[in-house]
Amino acid sequence: MGMLQGALADRDSWSAVGHCPIEKAMGVVGTKSAMLIMREAYYGTTRFEDFWRRVGVTKAAASTRLNDLVDAGLLERRPYQEPGQRSRDEYVLTQAGVDFMPVVWAMFEWGRNHLPTHSPLRLAHAGCGAQATVEIRCAEGHVVAPDELVVRVDRRGTSSPASAAPE
Repeated sequence: MGMLQGALADRDSWSAVGHCPIEKAMGVVGTKSAMLIMREAYYGTTRFEDFWRRVGVTKAAASTRLNDLVDAGLLERRPYQEPGQRSRDEYVLTQAGVDFMPVVWAMFEWGRNHLPTHSPLRLAHAGCGAQATVEIRCAEGHVVAPDELVVRVDRRGTSSPASAAPE
């Protein structure tokens, strides 16, 4: 499987706690309701009433999760008003929310392939109808298999975990 390279390889000399991108992402979207709200937002759901009904959570849970996702920058509130009604907010995906969707689709594929869902649903390319998949590619365009994926410190990036790793 994937490996830690360079200074990261000595796992006893540093800790990723508080610095790991997985940890930070799970703090934002690490609940079932958050993931399902993101799914629904991608499907075009925008209204609060539809989110809580379609996700199958209480109104209080939907409200909390929607607020969390707005605070994290994955969803954006936009006011709307039906004729004769009070002004309300709808929720739409931001660019960060769109960028998050491959995570949702990877979970979709994993669940379909490894859990007894008995679902006829498949990911497909709307343009040609062929089955679609989520994959990792390097900057050169190569598909990267799990056993070829490594984690390195990128000292050029401002958001790298370098502060968690030894010099």
